[in-house]
Amino acid sequence: MALATDVKKTTITKYRINKTDTGSPEVQVALLSGRILQLTDHFKTHKKDHGSRRGLLTLVSQRRKLLSYLKEHSPERYKKLISSLGLRH
Repeated sequence: MALATDVKKTTITKYRINKTDTGSPEVQVALLSGRILQLTDHFKTHKKDHGSRRGLLTLVSQRRKLLSYLKEHSPERYKKLISSLGLRH
């Protein structure tokens, strides 16, 4: 179950750097965060869905890698992103 097309488009337009950007770390992290939130809501009703839980762990680790890359290469963009997504306190 992927993100809806309109939700994906609005997320991309909100976090993109330039007009044609769809693959920057900010966009990727925002899309992964939306998918992670969707899966965590799914697990509230489907507690024994272990296959999807493994996929969730994969998404979380992928997001963590992208965030560490962004933190290393551009700390100001990293701080802006985590504050806008509300990831860390």
